[in-house]
Amino acid sequence: MGTLITGGILLVTVGLALRSVNRNRKSGKSLQCGGDCSECKKCH
Repeated sequence: MGTLITGGILLVTVGLALRSVNRNRKSGKSLQCGGDCSECKKCH
């Protein structure tokens, strides 16, 4: 029974994290390159 509860909590946590990453990616707040070189610290 404890394994099911722990697994459920883990699935919910991973789901919320993925949803947050997906929302950030869609709004342009990605951890990776956003394609806007004017904002890139490496270009200057």
